[in-house]
Amino acid sequence: MLSFLIRLFLTAAVLVDRLQRRLDARALRRRATAEAGQATAEYALVLLGAAAIALLLAAWAAKSGTIGRLFDAVVDQLIGKVR
Repeated sequence: MLSFLIRLFLTAAVLVDRLQRRLDARALRRRATAEAGQATAEYALVLLGAAAIALLLAAWAAKSGTIGRLFDAVVDQLIGKVR
C-alpha cells in the first residue's frame, strides 16, 4: 500500500512537472504578445490541480489509516536501526 502511494505521488509530480515545462515553453513564446497574463492563470490552475490531487490523496490516506501505518513503519525501522 505504501509503495502504491509513493508511486501515485511520484506520477502526479512527474505530470505536474511536464505540464509546467509545457507552460514555460508557451510563456516564452507568448512573452512578446498581449497574452502574457494568461501564463500566470495557467500556472495558478496547475497549482490548484496539484493541491487538489494532494488533498484527495491525503484525505484518502487519512481515512484508510495508511498514514498511521506509514508512521508505524518508519518508527519501527528507526528503532530497528538503533538496536
